[in-house]
Amino acid sequence: MTKFLLAVHVLAAIIAIGPVTVAASMFPAAVRQGSAGVHTLHRICRIYAGVGIAVPVFGLVTAQSMHVLGQIWLIVSMVLTAVAAGVLMLLVLPGQEVLVAALDDGGEVERRATARLAMYAGMFNLLWATVTVLMIIRPGSTTGA
Repeated sequence: MTKFLLAVHVLAAIIAIGPVTVAASMFPAAVRQGSAGVHTLHRICRIYAGVGIAVPVFGLVTAQSMHVLGQIWLIVSMVLTAVAAGVLMLLVLPGQEVLVAALDDGGEVERRATARLAMYAGMFNLLWATVTVLMIIRPGSTTGA
């Protein structure tokens, strides 16, 4: 059962987090270019952010079945996952909404706003990259896997 849970956890991470990281990274440049794809990129971020809740849910269940809930690499990963979710929900998505609304109203978008949003997307991506590395390397893990 542990292998099944781990497979679902990894697949959820790839399928849910991958599109958000790419779409969030592409969004600021698309806004600067006035691309019609801005709405699609924002929608991808919103929808897959919701789907992404499966990643920590299956991660916790998997960790419990592997008996590693107290290991430091997992605790750090959980904290970084929570921070990444906060960056997405509190900075990236609201920032995208402001820029989409400005474009819809025919207003100008400040370069500073797109640069700030690119920075937030970069923070989100860096956090997920760090979590991924911790999940692979698992420093101090005693599972032998």
